[in-house]
Amino acid sequence: MRILHTMLRVGDLERSIAFYTEVLGMRLLRRHDYPDGKFTLAFVGYQDERDGAVLELTYNWGVDKYELGTAYGHIALEVGDAAKACDEIRARGGKVVREAGPMKHGTTVIAFVEDPDGYKIELIERRR
Repeated sequence: MRILHTMLRVGDLERSIAFYTEVLGMRLLRRHDYPDGKFTLAFVGYQDERDGAVLELTYNWGVDKYELGTAYGHIALEVGDAAKACDEIRARGGKVVREAGPMKHGTTVIAFVEDPDGYKIELIERRR
């Protein structure tokens, strides 16, 4: 078994695709409308789906906002330099909600950014 994807419900599909592709550097891998079900699926990631896990962005037509709930935590991305990644994300219009620095009770350098729907994305600096 392997993880295929994580699904996020989004309120504005175009805005979310732009965030994940233009701000975080992922690629739009595929997109399909389901008129009978009144939803659209878009898959984004850093590699092809056959090579690793990706994100499924689900847009339910006519729904522009969701309650995130208290169970959701975050998506984690590995980066070479968390501070530099924050600067680049901010320069591309992304929202940094925790600047790069050591995690509480540890030494791993992390940062957090937020997507347009409020989902948190953790940036974990690769250990050198």
